[in-house]
Amino acid sequence: MRWSGGGRGAGQGRDGGRGRGATVGVGPGAPTPPTWLRRLPLFYVAGVLVLEPITPVEWPVSFLLIALPLVAAFGHGPVGVLGVTVFAIVFLGVLAGTPCCAGRSVGYMWDRHYVAAYVCTALIGTLGTFLAVHRRRRELTLANVRSVAEIAQRVLLRPVPRRIGDVLVESLYLSAAAEARIGGDLYEAVRTAHGVRLLIGDVRGKGLPAVETAATLLGSFREVVHEVPDLAALAARLDTSMTRRASQLAGSDMDERFVTVLIAEIAVEDRVVRIVNCGHPPPLLIRRDDVRELEPSRSAPPLNLGMLVGERCRVDEHSFLPGDQLLLYTDGVTETRGPDGVFYPLLERVRGWGPLEPRPLLDRLHRDLVAYSGDQLHDDIAALAAGLVSDAPAPPN
Repeated sequence: MRWSGGGRGAGQGRDGGRGRGATVGVGPGAPTPPTWLRRLPLFYVAGVLVLEPITPVEWPVSFLLIALPLVAAFGHGPVGVLGVTVFAIVFLGVLAGTPCCAGRSVGYMWDRHYVAAYVCTALIGTLGTFLAVHRRRRELTLANVRSVAEIAQRVLLRPVPRRIGDVLVESLYLSAAAEARIGGDLYEAVRTAHGVRLLIGDVRGKGLPAVETAATLLGSFREVVHEVPDLAALAARLDTSMTRRASQLAGSDMDERFVTVLIAEIAVEDRVVRIVNCGHPPPLLIRRDDVRELEPSRSAPPLNLGMLVGERCRVDEHSFLPGDQLLLYTDGVTETRGPDGVFYPLLERVRGWGPLEPRPLLDRLHRDLVAYSGDQLHDDIAALAAGLVSDAPAPPN
Protein backbone atom coordinates (compact mmCIF):
# COMPACT_ATOMS: atom_id res chain seq x y z
CA MET A 1 0.00 0.00 0.00
CA ARG A 2 1.08 3.58 -0.53
CA TRP A 3 -0.74 6.42 1.15
CA SER A 4 0.03 8.55 4.16
CA GLY A 5 -3.00 10.76 4.40
CA GLY A 6 -2.40 13.67 2.05
CA GLY A 7 0.04 16.11 0.55
CA ARG A 8 2.50 15.88 -2.30
CA GLY A 9 4.96 13.03 -2.26
CA ALA A 10 3.36 10.84 0.37
CA GLY A 11 5.62 8.12 1.72
CA GLN A 12 5.43 4.42 0.99
CA GLY A 13 4.41 1.66 3.36
CA ARG A 14 6.98 -1.00 4.24
CA ASP A 15 4.95 -4.06 5.08
CA GLY A 16 4.73 -7.09 2.83
CA GLY A 17 3.46 -10.63 2.74
CA ARG A 18 5.64 -13.72 2.79
CA GLY A 19 6.24 -15.90 -0.24
CA ARG A 20 6.08 -15.53 -3.95
CA GLY A 21 4.66 -17.18 -7.02
CA ALA A 22 4.34 -16.85 -10.75
CA THR A 23 1.58 -17.56 -13.16
CA VAL A 24 2.99 -20.61 -14.89
CA GLY A 25 1.21 -23.74 -16.05
CA VAL A 26 0.47 -26.73 -13.84
CA GLY A 27 0.06 -30.21 -15.28
CA PRO A 28 -2.92 -32.43 -14.51
CA GLY A 29 -0.82 -34.95 -12.54
CA ALA A 30 1.28 -34.74 -9.42
CA PRO A 31 4.49 -32.69 -9.80
CA THR A 32 7.70 -34.66 -10.32
CA PRO A 33 10.11 -34.44 -7.37
CA PRO A 34 13.44 -32.74 -8.12
CA THR A 35 16.24 -34.87 -9.51
CA TRP A 36 18.40 -34.65 -6.40
CA LEU A 37 15.54 -35.95 -4.24
CA ARG A 38 14.92 -38.91 -6.55
CA ARG A 39 18.65 -39.74 -6.49
CA LEU A 40 18.95 -39.37 -2.73
CA PRO A 41 18.70 -43.16 -2.09
CA LEU A 42 21.61 -43.71 -4.47
CA PHE A 43 23.72 -41.13 -2.61
CA TYR A 44 22.74 -42.75 0.69
CA VAL A 45 23.88 -46.20 -0.46
CA ALA A 46 27.11 -44.71 -1.81
CA GLY A 47 27.78 -43.16 1.60
CA VAL A 48 27.27 -46.52 3.32
CA LEU A 49 29.66 -48.21 0.87
CA VAL A 50 32.30 -45.59 1.57
CA LEU A 51 32.00 -45.99 5.33
CA GLU A 52 31.79 -49.80 5.48
CA PRO A 53 35.36 -50.71 4.43
CA ILE A 54 37.01 -48.05 6.62
CA THR A 55 35.22 -48.90 9.86
CA PRO A 56 36.09 -51.78 12.20
CA VAL A 57 34.28 -55.10 11.79
CA GLU A 58 32.54 -54.65 15.13
CA TRP A 59 30.96 -51.44 13.86
CA PRO A 60 28.43 -52.66 11.26
CA VAL A 61 27.71 -49.49 9.34
CA SER A 62 25.45 -51.51 7.05
CA PHE A 63 22.69 -51.16 9.67
CA LEU A 64 22.22 -47.65 8.27
CA LEU A 65 20.45 -49.29 5.33
CA ILE A 66 17.43 -49.80 7.59
CA ALA A 67 16.49 -46.15 6.92
CA LEU A 68 16.87 -46.46 3.14
CA PRO A 69 13.12 -47.05 2.44
CA LEU A 70 12.21 -43.84 4.28
CA VAL A 71 14.82 -41.93 2.29
CA ALA A 72 13.26 -43.29 -0.91
CA ALA A 73 9.74 -42.33 0.22
CA PHE A 74 10.54 -38.62 -0.17
CA GLY A 75 11.18 -38.87 -3.90
CA HIS A 76 9.59 -42.07 -5.18
CA GLY A 77 6.18 -43.68 -5.36
CA PRO A 78 4.99 -46.74 -3.42
CA VAL A 79 6.27 -49.20 -6.03
CA GLY A 80 9.69 -47.60 -5.96
CA VAL A 81 9.79 -47.72 -2.15
CA LEU A 82 8.90 -51.43 -2.17
CA GLY A 83 11.71 -52.08 -4.64
CA VAL A 84 14.18 -50.12 -2.51
CA THR A 85 13.06 -52.11 0.57
CA VAL A 86 13.80 -55.44 -1.10
CA PHE A 87 17.14 -54.10 -2.31
CA ALA A 88 18.03 -52.86 1.20
CA ILE A 89 17.29 -56.28 2.77
CA VAL A 90 19.33 -58.15 0.14
CA PHE A 91 22.18 -55.67 0.35
CA LEU A 92 22.22 -55.96 4.15
CA GLY A 93 22.71 -59.71 3.77
CA VAL A 94 25.48 -59.20 1.21
CA LEU A 95 27.37 -56.81 3.46
CA ALA A 96 26.80 -59.08 6.46
CA GLY A 97 28.10 -62.33 4.95
CA THR A 98 30.54 -61.47 2.17
CA PRO A 99 34.19 -61.63 3.30
CA CYS A 100 35.47 -59.62 0.36
CA CYS A 101 33.11 -56.72 1.06
CA ALA A 102 32.83 -56.51 4.84
CA GLY A 103 35.52 -58.82 6.16
CA ARG A 104 32.98 -61.05 7.86
CA SER A 105 32.20 -64.74 7.40
CA VAL A 106 29.05 -66.01 5.72
CA GLY A 107 27.66 -67.06 9.08
CA TYR A 108 27.12 -63.43 10.01
CA MET A 109 24.16 -63.33 7.61
CA TRP A 110 21.97 -65.19 10.10
CA ASP A 111 23.25 -63.53 13.22
CA ARG A 112 20.34 -62.39 15.37
CA HIS A 113 21.38 -58.75 15.01
CA TYR A 114 21.22 -58.97 11.22
CA VAL A 115 17.95 -60.89 11.25
CA ALA A 116 16.53 -58.10 13.41
CA ALA A 117 17.87 -55.60 10.85
CA TYR A 118 16.06 -57.46 8.05
CA VAL A 119 12.78 -57.35 9.99
CA CYS A 120 13.20 -53.67 10.86
CA THR A 121 13.96 -52.83 7.24
CA ALA A 122 10.80 -54.61 6.12
CA LEU A 123 8.73 -52.72 8.72
CA ILE A 124 10.30 -49.40 7.75
CA GLY A 125 9.69 -50.24 4.11
CA THR A 126 6.00 -50.85 4.82
CA LEU A 127 5.71 -47.51 6.63
CA GLY A 128 7.62 -45.83 3.80
CA THR A 129 5.20 -47.27 1.25
CA PHE A 130 2.21 -45.82 3.09
CA LEU A 131 4.10 -42.52 3.42
CA ALA A 132 4.73 -42.47 -0.35
CA VAL A 133 1.03 -43.14 -1.04
CA HIS A 134 0.01 -40.30 1.28
CA ARG A 135 2.58 -37.95 -0.25
CA ARG A 136 1.37 -38.67 -3.76
CA ARG A 137 -2.24 -38.00 -2.77
CA ARG A 138 -1.29 -34.69 -1.18
CA GLU A 139 0.73 -33.71 -4.23
CA LEU A 140 -2.23 -34.48 -6.50
CA THR A 141 -4.53 -32.43 -4.28
CA LEU A 142 -2.11 -29.51 -4.30
CA ALA A 143 -1.71 -29.75 -8.08
CA ASN A 144 -5.49 -29.64 -8.52
CA VAL A 145 -5.82 -26.66 -6.18
CA ARG A 146 -3.07 -24.78 -7.99
CA SER A 147 -4.65 -25.58 -11.35
CA VAL A 148 -8.04 -24.25 -10.21
CA ALA A 149 -6.38 -21.17 -8.72
CA GLU A 150 -4.55 -20.52 -11.99
CA ILE A 151 -7.80 -20.72 -13.92
CA ALA A 152 -9.40 -18.31 -11.45
CA GLN A 153 -6.42 -16.00 -11.81
CA ARG A 154 -6.75 -16.00 -15.60
CA VAL A 155 -10.44 -15.17 -15.30
CA LEU A 156 -9.73 -12.41 -12.79
CA LEU A 157 -6.67 -10.99 -14.55
CA ARG A 158 -7.37 -11.84 -18.15
CA PRO A 159 -4.51 -11.14 -20.58
CA VAL A 160 -4.38 -7.53 -21.70
CA PRO A 161 -4.28 -6.80 -25.45
CA ARG A 162 -0.68 -6.44 -26.55
CA ARG A 163 -1.61 -3.56 -28.83
CA ILE A 164 -4.54 -1.19 -28.51
CA GLY A 165 -4.52 1.13 -31.48
CA ASP A 166 -1.20 2.97 -31.36
CA VAL A 167 -0.48 1.91 -27.77
CA LEU A 168 1.61 -1.16 -26.93
CA VAL A 169 0.66 -2.77 -23.60
CA GLU A 170 2.36 -5.56 -21.64
CA SER A 171 1.78 -6.94 -18.14
CA LEU A 172 3.68 -8.72 -15.38
CA TYR A 173 2.20 -10.54 -12.39
CA LEU A 174 3.86 -12.43 -9.54
CA SER A 175 1.82 -13.64 -6.57
CA ALA A 176 2.96 -13.79 -2.97
CA ALA A 177 0.82 -16.91 -2.42
CA ALA A 178 3.19 -19.36 -4.06
CA GLU A 179 1.04 -22.42 -3.36
CA ALA A 180 -2.15 -20.88 -4.76
CA ARG A 181 -0.65 -18.64 -7.45
CA ILE A 182 -3.24 -15.98 -6.79
CA GLY A 183 -3.08 -12.70 -4.95
CA GLY A 184 -4.57 -9.25 -4.40
CA ASP A 185 -2.78 -7.12 -7.01
CA LEU A 186 -4.78 -6.27 -10.13
CA TYR A 187 -4.53 -4.55 -13.50
CA GLU A 188 -6.56 -3.94 -16.63
CA ALA A 189 -6.24 -2.17 -19.99
CA VAL A 190 -9.30 -1.14 -22.00
CA ARG A 191 -9.83 0.82 -25.19
CA THR A 192 -12.60 3.39 -24.79
CA ALA A 193 -13.95 6.36 -26.71
CA HIS A 194 -11.98 8.58 -24.33
CA GLY A 195 -8.63 6.87 -24.89
CA VAL A 196 -6.76 3.79 -23.72
CA ARG A 197 -7.47 3.44 -20.01
CA LEU A 198 -5.14 1.55 -17.70
CA LEU A 199 -5.88 0.40 -14.16
CA ILE A 200 -3.50 -0.96 -11.56
CA GLY A 201 -4.33 -1.58 -7.92
CA ASP A 202 -3.19 -3.20 -4.71
CA VAL A 203 -5.71 -4.68 -2.27
CA ARG A 204 -4.98 -4.48 1.42
CA GLY A 205 -4.31 -7.94 2.84
CA LYS A 206 -3.76 -11.35 1.32
CA GLY A 207 -5.64 -14.55 0.56
CA LEU A 208 -9.22 -15.06 -0.55
CA PRO A 209 -10.58 -11.80 0.95
CA ALA A 210 -8.07 -9.86 -1.15
CA VAL A 211 -9.00 -11.85 -4.25
CA GLU A 212 -12.70 -11.18 -3.64
CA THR A 213 -12.02 -7.45 -3.28
CA ALA A 214 -9.92 -7.42 -6.44
CA ALA A 215 -12.69 -9.20 -8.36
CA THR A 216 -15.24 -6.64 -7.15
CA LEU A 217 -13.08 -3.72 -8.25
CA LEU A 218 -12.23 -5.18 -11.65
CA GLY A 219 -15.86 -6.00 -12.34
CA SER A 220 -16.92 -2.48 -11.48
CA PHE A 221 -14.14 -0.94 -13.57
CA ARG A 222 -14.95 -3.04 -16.64
CA GLU A 223 -18.60 -2.03 -16.36
CA VAL A 224 -18.25 1.74 -15.99
CA VAL A 225 -14.97 2.48 -17.78
CA HIS A 226 -16.76 3.13 -21.08
CA GLU A 227 -19.51 5.28 -19.57
CA VAL A 228 -17.67 7.91 -17.51
CA PRO A 229 -15.70 10.50 -19.52
CA ASP A 230 -13.90 12.06 -16.51
CA LEU A 231 -11.25 10.09 -14.63
CA ALA A 232 -12.07 11.69 -11.30
CA ALA A 233 -15.72 10.72 -11.72
CA LEU A 234 -14.61 7.21 -12.69
CA ALA A 235 -12.58 6.92 -9.49
CA ALA A 236 -15.58 8.18 -7.51
CA ARG A 237 -17.78 5.50 -9.10
CA LEU A 238 -15.26 2.83 -8.18
CA ASP A 239 -15.03 4.15 -4.63
CA THR A 240 -18.82 4.02 -4.30
CA SER A 241 -18.87 0.46 -5.60
CA MET A 242 -16.17 -0.63 -3.14
CA THR A 243 -17.92 1.07 -0.22
CA ARG A 244 -21.22 -0.59 -1.11
CA ARG A 245 -19.55 -3.98 -1.35
CA ALA A 246 -17.74 -3.53 1.97
CA SER A 247 -21.00 -2.68 3.71
CA GLN A 248 -22.42 -6.04 2.62
CA LEU A 249 -19.58 -8.06 4.12
CA ALA A 250 -19.74 -9.54 7.56
CA GLY A 251 -16.83 -9.44 9.95
CA SER A 252 -14.66 -6.88 11.64
CA ASP A 253 -12.48 -6.26 8.59
CA MET A 254 -15.18 -4.92 6.27
CA ASP A 255 -14.03 -1.32 6.81
CA GLU A 256 -10.41 -2.31 6.18
CA ARG A 257 -10.91 -3.65 2.65
CA PHE A 258 -9.43 -0.73 0.79
CA VAL A 259 -7.47 -0.63 -2.44
CA THR A 260 -4.77 1.73 -3.65
CA VAL A 261 -5.49 2.45 -7.30
CA LEU A 262 -3.96 4.33 -10.19
CA ILE A 263 -5.97 5.03 -13.35
CA ALA A 264 -4.24 6.32 -16.47
CA GLU A 265 -5.84 7.49 -19.71
CA ILE A 266 -3.66 7.73 -22.80
CA ALA A 267 -5.24 10.15 -25.28
CA VAL A 268 -3.29 9.36 -28.44
CA GLU A 269 -4.69 12.21 -30.53
CA ASP A 270 -3.97 14.78 -27.83
CA ARG A 271 -0.52 13.34 -27.08
CA VAL A 272 -1.23 13.39 -23.33
CA VAL A 273 -1.70 10.94 -20.50
CA ARG A 274 -4.14 11.77 -17.71
CA ILE A 275 -3.65 10.16 -14.32
CA VAL A 276 -5.74 9.76 -11.18
CA ASN A 277 -3.79 8.45 -8.20
CA CYS A 278 -5.68 7.10 -5.19
CA GLY A 279 -2.89 6.36 -2.73
CA HIS A 280 -0.83 4.31 -5.19
CA PRO A 281 2.92 4.46 -6.01
CA PRO A 282 3.52 7.03 -8.80
CA PRO A 283 4.12 5.66 -12.31
CA LEU A 284 7.33 6.20 -14.25
CA LEU A 285 7.37 8.21 -17.47
CA ILE A 286 10.17 6.76 -19.59
CA ARG A 287 11.67 8.76 -22.45
CA ARG A 288 14.81 8.25 -24.43
CA ASP A 289 16.65 10.96 -22.53
CA ASP A 290 14.80 10.98 -19.22
CA VAL A 291 13.00 8.79 -16.66
CA ARG A 292 10.94 10.42 -13.93
CA GLU A 293 8.19 9.73 -11.45
CA LEU A 294 4.80 11.31 -12.09
CA GLU A 295 3.93 12.31 -8.54
CA PRO A 296 0.31 13.38 -8.02
CA SER A 297 -0.36 17.07 -7.48
CA ARG A 298 -2.48 16.05 -4.49
CA SER A 299 -2.49 12.67 -2.82
CA ALA A 300 -5.94 11.09 -2.59
CA PRO A 301 -7.01 8.25 -0.27
CA PRO A 302 -7.39 4.65 -1.42
CA LEU A 303 -10.77 3.42 -2.55
CA ASN A 304 -13.21 2.69 0.27
CA LEU A 305 -11.57 5.39 2.41
CA GLY A 306 -12.72 8.40 0.41
CA MET A 307 -15.87 8.94 2.44
CA LEU A 308 -13.90 8.79 5.69
CA VAL A 309 -11.24 11.27 4.62
CA GLY A 310 -13.41 13.47 2.40
CA GLU A 311 -10.80 14.08 -0.31
CA ARG A 312 -11.58 13.90 -4.02
CA CYS A 313 -9.17 12.62 -6.62
CA ARG A 314 -7.50 15.13 -8.91
CA VAL A 315 -6.63 14.49 -12.54
CA ASP A 316 -3.03 15.27 -13.54
CA GLU A 317 -2.09 15.66 -17.20
CA HIS A 318 1.32 15.06 -18.78
CA SER A 319 2.57 15.07 -22.35
CA PHE A 320 2.91 11.61 -23.88
CA LEU A 321 4.79 11.54 -27.18
CA PRO A 322 5.64 8.76 -29.66
CA GLY A 323 8.35 6.58 -28.14
CA ASP A 324 7.31 7.43 -24.55
CA GLN A 325 6.43 4.68 -22.11
CA LEU A 326 4.45 4.57 -18.91
CA LEU A 327 5.36 2.02 -16.23
CA LEU A 328 2.66 1.31 -13.66
CA TYR A 329 3.51 -0.97 -10.75
CA THR A 330 2.45 -2.04 -7.26
CA ASP A 331 4.48 -1.49 -4.10
CA GLY A 332 5.73 -5.07 -4.21
CA VAL A 333 8.30 -3.75 -6.70
CA THR A 334 9.70 -0.90 -4.64
CA GLU A 335 9.45 -2.82 -1.37
CA THR A 336 11.61 -5.67 -2.62
CA ARG A 337 14.63 -5.88 -0.35
CA GLY A 338 18.16 -6.90 -1.20
CA PRO A 339 20.33 -9.08 1.07
CA ASP A 340 21.45 -5.91 2.87
CA GLY A 341 17.86 -4.86 3.58
CA VAL A 342 17.90 -1.94 1.12
CA PHE A 343 14.72 -1.41 -0.92
CA TYR A 344 14.79 -1.85 -4.66
CA PRO A 345 15.77 1.47 -6.35
CA LEU A 346 13.34 1.28 -9.27
CA LEU A 347 13.96 4.75 -10.68
CA GLU A 348 17.75 4.35 -10.73
CA ARG A 349 17.54 0.88 -12.24
CA VAL A 350 15.23 1.87 -15.08
CA ARG A 351 17.40 4.89 -15.85
CA GLY A 352 20.36 2.59 -16.37
CA TRP A 353 18.64 0.25 -18.83
CA GLY A 354 18.17 2.64 -21.69
CA PRO A 355 15.15 2.65 -24.02
CA LEU A 356 13.29 -0.68 -24.12
CA GLU A 357 10.01 -1.82 -25.61
CA PRO A 358 7.25 -2.73 -23.10
CA ARG A 359 7.83 -6.50 -23.17
CA PRO A 360 11.64 -6.36 -22.85
CA LEU A 361 11.20 -3.72 -20.15
CA LEU A 362 9.01 -5.97 -17.98
CA ASP A 363 11.21 -9.00 -18.64
CA ARG A 364 14.25 -7.01 -17.54
CA LEU A 365 12.37 -5.79 -14.46
CA HIS A 366 11.39 -9.36 -13.55
CA ARG A 367 14.94 -10.67 -13.86
CA ASP A 368 16.38 -7.73 -11.96
CA LEU A 369 13.92 -8.10 -9.07
CA VAL A 370 14.74 -11.80 -8.72
CA ALA A 371 18.49 -11.12 -8.84
CA TYR A 372 18.29 -8.14 -6.46
CA SER A 373 16.30 -10.07 -3.85
CA GLY A 374 18.26 -13.29 -4.18
CA ASP A 375 15.12 -15.03 -5.48
CA GLN A 376 13.27 -14.08 -2.27
CA LEU A 377 10.34 -11.91 -3.34
CA HIS A 378 8.04 -11.26 -0.38
CA ASP A 379 5.00 -9.50 -1.83
CA ASP A 380 2.60 -9.59 -4.74
CA ILE A 381 3.99 -7.81 -7.77
CA ALA A 382 2.01 -6.41 -10.69
CA ALA A 383 3.20 -4.09 -13.43
CA LEU A 384 1.87 -2.61 -16.66
CA ALA A 385 4.02 -1.05 -19.35
CA ALA A 386 2.33 1.04 -22.03
CA GLY A 387 4.13 2.80 -24.86
CA LEU A 388 3.06 4.99 -27.75
CA VAL A 389 4.45 3.58 -31.00
CA SER A 390 7.07 5.76 -32.66
CA ASP A 391 5.21 5.91 -35.98
CA ALA A 392 1.89 7.04 -34.47
CA PRO A 393 0.22 9.62 -36.74
CA ALA A 394 0.51 13.22 -35.69
CA PRO A 395 -2.59 14.83 -34.14
CA PRO A 396 -4.69 17.03 -36.43
CA ASN A 397 -4.06 20.76 -36.25
